Amino acid sequence: MQKFRNLTILVLAAAGVAACSPATPEAAPSPSSTLAQAPSTASAAPSSGPARPATCGADFLAKLSVREKIGQLLMVGVKDAADARRAVQQGAGGVFIGSWTDRSVFSGGTLQSVAKAGKVPAMVSVDEEGGRVSRIPGANLVSARELAATMTVAQARAEGARVGKLMKSMGITVDFAPDADVSAQPDDSVIGDRSYSNDPAVVVKYSQAFAAGLRDGGVYPVFKHFPGHGSSSGDSHRGGVSVPPLSALKQKDLVPFRAAVEAGDAGMMVGHLTVPGLTEPGLPTSLSPATMRLLRDGAGYGAKPFDGPIFTDDLSGMKAVTDRFTVPQAVAKSLEAGADVALWISTDQLGAAVDAVEASVKSGKLSRARLDDSVLRVARAKHAVRC
Repeated sequence: MQKFRNLTILVLAAAGVAACSPATPEAAPSPSSTLAQAPSTASAAPSSGPARPATCGADFLAKLSVREKIGQLLMVGVKDAADARRAVQQGAGGVFIGSWTDRSVFSGGTLQSVAKAGKVPAMVSVDEEGGRVSRIPGANLVSARELAATMTVAQARAEGARVGKLMKSMGITVDFAPDADVSAQPDDSVIGDRSYSNDPAVVVKYSQAFAAGLRDGGVYPVFKHFPGHGSSSGDSHRGGVSVPPLSALKQKDLVPFRAAVEAGDAGMMVGHLTVPGLTEPGLPTSLSPATMRLLRDGAGYGAKPFDGPIFTDDLSGMKAVTDRFTVPQAVAKSLEAGADVALWISTDQLGAAVDAVEASVKSGKLSRARLDDSVLRVARAKHAVRC
């Protein structure tokens, strides 16, 4: 993945990370097990993405056990500073600041301290899109649709920079924005005014400008919801969601994501969608190997290969996932499919999720080589590894 110019730490976590903002979670017990245990064994498989020198990141990887590596691929929503610090100390690679999180975390250097609480600096994330999906005190950011209708592309970049600088000052390093969905839905629908436009060309211009502004401000952007949620049949919080077939997505919905891959220096979030001609039976895109291959290889929709980090949408608050899988099962399946970071909205089941992924590594469903590839993608995004 290309270097992110101004970012020094990355932190992930997301509140309306998916098609709309999840409800506030119940208080959750602490994880049942710690992450730093002896390495397990598993068969190796060829790694994905562009080839790098064999020594790239080797020293970094050598310092981590298998369970610590797994922890780096997990991002959890947190209730308050203590909850966030505990998760990072237990090995979580990222925390997500949601609508339910105590607002005191935004002041007094709290999040900067949280990010440094673990063996590896953690990602701290939010989903500051503007409009109805806004988490940052004082952001005062309009919705994507209003921004595109009332501002020039240059002004959109300036807005991204303004909000990015504000987030960075609070210790946030990752924003699950911009929303690159192409949609004509009514403003208050699942995507609605979160989309810049129903015209792919407009979405390309404004999403790229806003992402560039976030980078200018020192925050890492993550485009969502691959491969396109704008023409969805419903809300993935409430159940399975279908979108047009892949052949149709290539002509419209995938255009902004193709441009985002070309521009580089950003992550991608995969939604929970059923795509005829792409997803396997019973698997939403977030758990679909075919979807991850489409994004990683690029050739299936005319894009360059993508070697940045792939994030899942929330795996715990979406019935499109939870109707069939527990959180630990979904976390393991998403990483097996090819995601790099599995996200859910509480610290509950952190230990159980590590156990599930470790079992996947031991069985060979997730190879050591694939595990290391993902750890290094995340580490490069954090600038913990610089090759």
